[in-house]
Formats: sequence, structure tokens, C-alpha cells
Amino acid sequence: MESGDGGGGKLGTLKMKEDRNGGGGGEYGVDSPSMNGGDLDVSVSSPFTRQKAAAAKQIIENHYKNYLQGLHDRLERRRTLQRKAAEAQISNEEEQEMLRNLERKETELMRLQRHKVGIDDFELLTLIGKGAFGEVRLCRAKTTGQVFAMKKLKKSEMLSRGQVEHVRSERNLLAEVDSRCIVKLFYSFQDSEFLYLIMEYLPGGDFMTLLMREDILCENVAQFYMGESILAISSIHQHNYVHRDIKPDNLLLDKNGHVKLSDFGLCKPLDYNYSTILLENEDFSIQDTNMAEAEGNSRPDGEPWSMPKDQLLKWKRNRRVLAYSTVGTLDYMAPEVLLKKGYGMECDWWSLGAIMYEMLIGYPPFCSEDPRITCRKIINWRTCLKFPEEPKISPKARDLICHLLCDVETRLGTRGGVEEIKAHPWFEGCQWDKLYEMEAAYQPVVDGELDTQNFEKFDDVEDPTAELPRVGPWRKMLTSKDANFIGYTYKKSDGLKALGSSGTIRSKGASKTPSLSSLFGQVDLKEGVIPGGEQKHLSS
Repeated sequence: MESGDGGGGKLGTLKMKEDRNGGGGGEYGVDSPSMNGGDLDVSVSSPFTRQKAAAAKQIIENHYKNYLQGLHDRLERRRTLQRKAAEAQISNEEEQEMLRNLERKETELMRLQRHKVGIDDFELLTLIGKGAFGEVRLCRAKTTGQVFAMKKLKKSEMLSRGQVEHVRSERNLLAEVDSRCIVKLFYSFQDSEFLYLIMEYLPGGDFMTLLMREDILCENVAQFYMGESILAISSIHQHNYVHRDIKPDNLLLDKNGHVKLSDFGLCKPLDYNYSTILLENEDFSIQDTNMAEAEGNSRPDGEPWSMPKDQLLKWKRNRRVLAYSTVGTLDYMAPEVLLKKGYGMECDWWSLGAIMYEMLIGYPPFCSEDPRITCRKIINWRTCLKFPEEPKISPKARDLICHLLCDVETRLGTRGGVEEIKAHPWFEGCQWDKLYEMEAAYQPVVDGELDTQNFEKFDDVEDPTAELPRVGPWRKMLTSKDANFIGYTYKKSDGLKALGSSGTIRSKGASKTPSLSSLFGQVDLKEGVIPGGEQKHLSS
């Protein structure tokens, strides 16, 4: 229906004009009414009211952004189907039938997308990890039986410890980066108490377990795992994220023994202003002689870098305990991070250099029982970075380590990016494009999809379902705590129920006209992708 002034019905009563004071009338250019006819004084509203208003604004923007993206994706799929049909020169009747099949699958896809995924959709199984802010356990989708790893974070802990932005960055990176080198995210959602990330389960365990079992790796094996780790780190750098927490327990192994990067709780987009989040009040300008004294090192040669053998063995025994502590392990942190200097991607390459040292020597280059001593050693790396007489490593390996554990200005990867590291002589003969296709250096033992033998054992004394609020009514009453996590929900399109192909239309008679399957491989709307195009993600 048209209004008398041609304004398009009731919507015509909203006059989109600039504010009297020269402003834009708000973000959408609509005048805000007030009781006295002037501008609304926001100072009279409470902080909680303003927070809820901002939350409502974000919810509305997310809704329409996702709606428009979905509309664009559907149009692209239809155009692609029509183009492929035209190239195959199929009949008009067959093309129309394929389009009708496509529409039916699109309808089914939208129905599945409207389903609100929640904790009630999963059966909670074995606890496989504990950290400072939450836990990770195995879970199984009740409808499909598919096994996932569920990461659960307590909202109150995230808020009290100032981790909201880190949680958002982790979710955003996992939703944005689609790479075989990093752990895959299928869903993220929340209830009144917890945040949840539903990710692929990698039953091979973490790289720390491998290092603890093998102690020292030969250089050929180390080259394989260094190569896959470089590809994994590079995959997030390409999206302008820096990980900031590269360490062996964040490198997971799939069932075939290939590396995937995980745990992005400290990652940051590179357009942020960086500042260190560790030990901010500590003074690391202590001299090397004090480090030796603090270590209790009474060796006659006075080498401040060396741990006594008994302390080194104790460190190896306790490394799992330290990894799960609130402080965490600092053995792989770059000095520019600890010194509260500006830093970027190059800090991840330092961490990888420390891991390479551990692969070949048997322990990190700056390890200590006392995290403060570890930090001081890292800051004074010029004095503390030494190589023991045994085990012996090749000159090329030593050179690569020294060009990763060094000043930012001379560190490999700072100027030439990942290609600069790949070109190092130690990687001579490395088949970078085939690393994930070849057989892994170590094949983990995995007995079934629920096998957790490659992970640390935890006492799961509490009923995992006892403290879980049910999904539902809380969505209608947005609390101040929930407002901090608006937009956290995510649903990866290939996590949806399989919908099958959009149909195979065969031409009549003996014609060799290609079927739909041969045109597309398979029009699989559950993955939201047409072969040859880019994968589409669904997030809200």
C-alpha cells in the first residue's frame, strides 16, 4: 500500500534527516524524540540502561547483517547453478527441476539454521583438559552421534579476570580462519553461566605428550613437525592474527599424527595496540650473576644459563602441573612480550624457535623451576642461550635456532615473512606442499573415536550436567553479564545436518549431457559451498 505522499506506507513517517545541531540524527539518521522537544539527555540514563541499549543495537545489527549475507549467499548459489547448467547445455526443463531442488534444499538449510544450538544438544563425556579459566571434555551430538571436543569457560571468571576481549578474539579467529592446520570450530554458544566452543576432537594428544615420551627427536622428525607448525602459524598470520601463546601443549595431533594449532585465548588481531599481559609489575632488568645465584647454581664454571641436572629432571616431571596452573608456562615467551614493548607476528617465531630447541636438546632453552628466573633468562637471552655438548645438533639446526631466538630486527620472519623461514638451509628438501598428505613422523595409537589415551587423565568427580543451566528463558532476560558476550554465537555450515545433494538430473535418451553431480561434484548446501567458490560461514 502506498501512502498519500508516496513515502512507502507507514515507513514514510520516519524522516531520515540530519540532526538540527549538525549531527546525523544518530547512526541511522532518525531524529530522537524527547519530552521537551529537544535532544535526549543521555546523562539521565543509568549505565546499565545504556549498556542494554548498546546490546540491543548490536543484536539488531547482527541480525540484519546475517540476513543480508544469507540472501547474498543464496543468490550466488543460484547464479552458479545457472551458469554451470548453461555451460553443460542442458534442457530448460532439467534446469528448472534443478532450481526447484535447490530451492527445497535452501528451505531446509534455513530451517536448520534457525535451530538454536545449546548444551542440551550434546551428551557430555570424558574430561580431557583443565585450564585456568575452564575445561575441555569430549562430547557427542545427540542427533547425529558425531564426537566433538567441548571447551567450556565460566563467564564470571572471564569478566573478573578481564578476559572478555581474549574470548572474543578466540571465537572470531576460529570462525574466520578455515585451514586444515588449525583446529576446526563447529559451534559456539552460551547460556547464563558459561561460554562454549564445540570443536573437532583430535585424539592424537598434544605435542607435549610426544616430547615427554620421546625426550629428544632426531632432526628429520623435528623438521617434519617444525614444518607443519610453521604452516599452522602462518595460516593465522595470513589473517592478521598473532597467537602469542605458541607452546607444545597448544600443538595438537590428529588421529594420523599431523599437527593442528589450538588454544587461541591469547591471540590478537594485529590492528590492536599491544601490551603484555604477564607479570606487569616485575622488574626483569636483573643481572646475569643474580640469576645464577637465584638458580642455586654452584658449578665452578659459573655458567648462569645451566640448570643443575637434578633440577632439570624435577622440571621435566612437573611440567604438566605448571602447564595447568594459573600462571602457565613462560618458557616460550618472546622477550619483547615480557618487556612490554610493541610486538607482532615475529613473537610467534621466537616461540617456535624455543620449541625447536626443546625438540633437539630435550628441554626449553630458558627453563627453570621458578617462572621469574625463566623470565630473567629470556630477557638476558644473549648470555643465557647456550647449547650443551650433548646431544649434538647440526650446524644448520643451530643456525636456525639462533636466527629465531634473537632480536626482532634480525629474527627470521620479521621482514621476509614465513617464506624467509622456509628458505633456511635446514629445511632443504622439505616438501612443504605435501606435508599434510605424507605419513606423519609418529603415528599415534587411537582405538576408536572416543579414545582418550593420548591425553592426561583427570578425576571427573562432579556430574558435568549438574551445574549446567538449560538453554531457553535466559535469552529473554539479557543480564549485564550476558551483554558482554553478544555476538558470540556461531554455527559452521558444515556442522549442520547433512542434507544430501540437490539431486542428479539425467538427460533423456542416450545424451551425454552431464548430471548435476558431474557439474558440481555435489551441491552440498550443508557446507554452504559450491565447488570452485569460497566457503560460506554462518555466524550471529
